[in-house]
Amino acid sequence: MACRYDPELNPSYQQLAKHYQVAILPASPYKPKDKSKAEVGVQIVEGWNLARLCHHTFFTLAEANQCSRPLLEELNSRPFRRLPGNRQIAFETLD
Repeated sequence: MACRYDPELNPSYQQLAKHYQVAILPASPYKPKDKSKAEVGVQIVEGWNLARLCHHTFFTLAEANQCSRPLLEELNSRPFRRLPGNRQIAFETLD
């Protein structure tokens, strides 16, 4: 059973986080609202980027990243609809 206060992480996932020097904050068990913001963010990026790149063929990951980077920068600089600022400003002020 998942522990709410001290979750057990997959060792490979821990190594990935250590490599990229990031913290892992798992969603609480039985709290589906914890996951909704991340999932909506993924849907926005997928809808924005993939819809605009669906007719392109990429032969390497580097090529796909090169084409998607400007789209991601454009998405992050778009103003929020109901809040002041944009995704880039919100991310930069997390520190």
